[in-house]
Formats: sequence, structure tokens, C-alpha cells
Amino acid sequence: QVQLVESGGGLVQDGGSLRLSCVTSGFTFSSWIMSWYRQAPGKERELVARLTSPDATPKYADSVKGRFTISRDNTKSTVSLQMNSLRPEDTAMYYCNADLWGRNELWGQGTQVTISS
Repeated sequence: QVQLVESGGGLVQDGGSLRLSCVTSGFTFSSWIMSWYRQAPGKERELVARLTSPDATPKYADSVKGRFTISRDNTKSTVSLQMNSLRPEDTAMYYCNADLWGRNELWGQGTQVTISS
């Protein structure tokens, strides 16, 4: 059974930090591009960070560069997102995404991140 389970969301103050984790199972994790997306109320879902392999150069949205760090552990089939210097505009539902190079796509249920000013 394919599963992507996010955790680590919550309510933090402006300037705080959170670490999101996505534990996966049921597919060959190392073969998939892993990403984090987010969707704020009334806005489209947007790519936050993407990592094709543990040693690859990550891709980040301009709005999070220098503040967020994506990492993945292929031995544990997990992907994480360290979020520092959080801002109210980072408030959104954050989703874990697995992409088989355009041939298939998997999504988690999401974890809510709320930043208070």
C-alpha cells in the first residue's frame, strides 16, 4: 500500500522554526523525485522545494531560498523540510509529493503550518 505521511506541522511565531517529515512506503523511494508543495487559502498549490537524490542540488522557490532546506534519506524512505526564519506568509498546508519523472505522481494528506505575527 502506497503511503506518504507528513508530520511536524504546527503553530509557531514569526521567526520560528519547524521541521516537516514525510515517511513513505509502498514504492521504490530512491527512484522518485521528492518535493514539498504548499497551498495557502485562496491560492494555488506551489512548489516549495524539490530534491531528485540525496546528493543532488535542491531546487527551491525563491520565497524560501536561504530559509528552508530539503533533505532525503533513501535508506529510511523519508524526506524532510527544515524551515527556519518562518514568516506569516509561509502559513499553508504543506504536502509531500513523489514524482516518477513525469510518469506518475503521489501525494500525502498534508500538514498544516501556521505562523503567527
